[in-house]
Amino acid sequence: MDKTTTSLADDLQDLQLDRPTEGLKSTEELEKLTVDEQLSDIERAVYLLSSGQEVQRISVIHNLPDLLRDTESHDECMRRVVPKVREVLYVAQTEMQLAASSAFLQILQKNLVPIQNYTQTFLQTILNSVDARDPDVASAWLDTLLDVIDLLPKDIIKKEILNIAIAKGQLSQAVHSRLSCCKILGKIATKFEPFVIKKEILPVVQSLCQDVDYEVRGCMCRQLDCVARGLGLEPTKSAILPELVELTNDEEGFVRTAGLETVVSILSLLDEDTCNNTIIPLVCKFCQQAMQNEDSTLPVVAKQLGRLAHGLQAHLTDEQKQWFVDYYRKLCKVGLSSERAKNTKEADSEQTKVTDMPQSEEDDSCLECRKNAAFNFPAMFVFVGPKHFKIDLLGIFSSLCKDPNSQVRKTVASGFHEVTKLLGSQVHILQPDLINLLKDDSIDVLRGILTNIVDILDSFLGSSSSNHTLSEAKMNSLGEVIPAILASDEVVSSCNNWRLQEELMTSLASLTRCCTNEVLYTKVIPVLFNKLKTARALPVRHACARSSLIIIRTLKKLEQREELVNRLVTEFCQGRSCHQRSLFIDICKFVIELYSKTFFKKYFYEVVLELHKDPVPNIRLRLCSLLPPLKRLIKLPTDRNLLQQLDLCVRKLLVAEKDKDVQNAIKLAVEELDKIHVQMESLSRRMLFEQDLVDQKKEDEEKLLIELEEKDQKREEEAAEKKKGEKRNSVTSAAAKKGDNGSKIPGPRKGTKNLAVSGTTSPNTSTSKDLQNRQGKNSIAKSKSTNSLSQIPRRGKITSENIGKPDSPKPIRSKIPAAKVKPLSNNDSGKKDVTVSKSMPKKALPRLSRLPLYSSQPNLHSSQSKSPVGRGSGSKTGSGTSKGAAARSGALQAPGSAGTSSRGSMTGLASSPNNSGRRGSFGNVSNTETSSVKSSKGSNGAVPSTKEKINRKKSK
Repeated sequence: MDKTTTSLADDLQDLQLDRPTEGLKSTEELEKLTVDEQLSDIERAVYLLSSGQEVQRISVIHNLPDLLRDTESHDECMRRVVPKVREVLYVAQTEMQLAASSAFLQILQKNLVPIQNYTQTFLQTILNSVDARDPDVASAWLDTLLDVIDLLPKDIIKKEILNIAIAKGQLSQAVHSRLSCCKILGKIATKFEPFVIKKEILPVVQSLCQDVDYEVRGCMCRQLDCVARGLGLEPTKSAILPELVELTNDEEGFVRTAGLETVVSILSLLDEDTCNNTIIPLVCKFCQQAMQNEDSTLPVVAKQLGRLAHGLQAHLTDEQKQWFVDYYRKLCKVGLSSERAKNTKEADSEQTKVTDMPQSEEDDSCLECRKNAAFNFPAMFVFVGPKHFKIDLLGIFSSLCKDPNSQVRKTVASGFHEVTKLLGSQVHILQPDLINLLKDDSIDVLRGILTNIVDILDSFLGSSSSNHTLSEAKMNSLGEVIPAILASDEVVSSCNNWRLQEELMTSLASLTRCCTNEVLYTKVIPVLFNKLKTARALPVRHACARSSLIIIRTLKKLEQREELVNRLVTEFCQGRSCHQRSLFIDICKFVIELYSKTFFKKYFYEVVLELHKDPVPNIRLRLCSLLPPLKRLIKLPTDRNLLQQLDLCVRKLLVAEKDKDVQNAIKLAVEELDKIHVQMESLSRRMLFEQDLVDQKKEDEEKLLIELEEKDQKREEEAAEKKKGEKRNSVTSAAAKKGDNGSKIPGPRKGTKNLAVSGTTSPNTSTSKDLQNRQGKNSIAKSKSTNSLSQIPRRGKITSENIGKPDSPKPIRSKIPAAKVKPLSNNDSGKKDVTVSKSMPKKALPRLSRLPLYSSQPNLHSSQSKSPVGRGSGSKTGSGTSKGAAARSGALQAPGSAGTSSRGSMTGLASSPNNSGRRGSFGNVSNTETSSVKSSKGSNGAVPSTKEKINRKKSK
């Protein structure tokens, strides 16, 4: 133990933790840096420039534009400070020189000094400092001079700068001077007239193009574009083009690439003859040499090929266009030959075991070539056109999407949205390539494709995305793309790039336009809810919450919307983790932004107020910031209860809160709440502000979803009923085809008397069937007395032929024609039936049986009613008269119409000595009474009521 403690002490002593760091200043240094506070700004600046430290001098130079901006000290600063600054710069270090170059440019940009004063003081310092020995300082001052030239007038440039620039371009000057001359001449060439350029500048330009140093030739070659634009077309063709052709054939690759870039820049300036005769042959020759040599110029050709093809498109023949397309195909496959592919596979297998292998320069140039070719693919698409894309470029595009190098795939993915926009209605052919890129394992590739996934999906949807309506075919066509987008979240979540995760979660909100309701509910929403709980970065959670709310708002089924809202409440507002409850407050803010006030008050208002009881102070602290927006949602008198709950929540926080931060927050919230005026519904209806109109639009959209859901339900119900009706019609039509044997109405039992109407052709004719249907519809068939009454024989002559033969096919002959009865249809089932008697003559009514006719509205006072005697009626008294009239009108009377009840009318039914041989005779009735009853009966043979019998008895 002693050894370990001593070794630990030694280690701590070696660390010397108590030793002050070297960055601290000593007292002597601090005394040197102190300045008298009573000095003015000008005096302090002069003092620091004279005897101050390097840091203090740099500070003065940085503040020089501020000293000149002050009108009171402007003249004194120009007289005392600026000369001191110019004096110090002669011996200043690099940092001070860089600070001065930046300060001098700001003075001219802000017009703090007149042009003449600036020329005499600051411009001279700039021109002298361009030749500094330090290359960094010289480059900084040269950049300042080039920027200053843009702001100076033409006279000062010609007088002060042109002669110096020409002098620097002489062969006797150093290389860096000639390089400075090239840049200055290119900058001032556009400032002068063509004759001045031709006289003063063009000879120096031509000599610099023939310079012995390749850097000077390349630098001057890049400035030929500006010189050509200053000269015009004709001098360019005679003086500049020969130099340019010679530079493109230079022995140095640096000069050749500069020449190609200059050719691309001046294409818009040249005419058709020059392009056809000079530029096109020059470009074709240059490209062929680059492909044969595969040198450093090939990546430059791949980078500039799109601009070349687009600039020369109007002057190319069909053969030349095809040559450019074929050449582009070759560029996309540079370095992907069969032998090299095998080598790369072997290298990849070895790399998995060891570290990454360094690539050779040739592989780097090939990779750069394919990368630049992929970058120029949209330009080549414009060159080829949508009609020929499938034939000429689709295969190359697919190969670039599957390139073995991730940098090439990343470049293609970054420009994928441009290709989809240009392709138009044929964009579906790119769907396999899009899925491959979405399934890529490289984060860079996914970043390139997911950044523009919203634009890509809009292109796939076409014009229907603007109307927010999609056909099922288009939704089904994207059925494989949506899972690929969701699957990319696994790769994105594995990296630490939370910005890419946020971008992906935000883009999922756009799936509402290309997914069905079930796909959103079953596939997209689970991913978002899972990310809400598992994402570490707060911006990612906010993006998930916002996308979830946008998707929930577009779901068509109210049940699903309410379920997801309840999940948000239970899993976050009532969650165990304080982070989830804190996130719920952010969710409420998003709901207020995206939904209507009515929706928030219905589902979130009371729930979020419960968080004032949260045991974590930070949750209560965050709730205080939400209280003022909650008050703005209230409208009286409808929301009086919510206002009371808000007031109660505020009072509890004011009284019972113990945390100081929450106390301060609730006090600030109360002050803001007092400034908010609660809206009244009557006033808000008259005066609708912009916010109210937006909220009303949101509420109308939410109501429209509910109405559409109700309409869909009604349509489904109507469709189901229509199918049932079609089934019924098919069954009835099939039964009608089979004939009368297919009828479901039961026929009469064997051994019973035939009840067919006289004058019909057979018992099974339509007339008897209609009569049975009418009786069935008036609930006669369900009566218990029907079976017993059916056995009562028919009044009239009974022959031996029709007894016991109800199904006899022989028709009953009659002189009365048969009644024509139309078959009943489904639509006429509820209408009042037409009786058989209406279709017959009144004098030829058939004699019916003794069965009484029942009516749905019985006449309980039939004995007292007085009605005219019908034809064939025996007397005017008794119920027979009314019953006869009812029979003639065709009405059906309900049971009990002859008396007080159906059973009461039949109580006198018994056997007696006088009428023992007849069925249905009435007991305790004399023969005279019987004769009177017979005479009072109607044509239908109805039995008189019991009350009539008693009255007749008493009269006797």
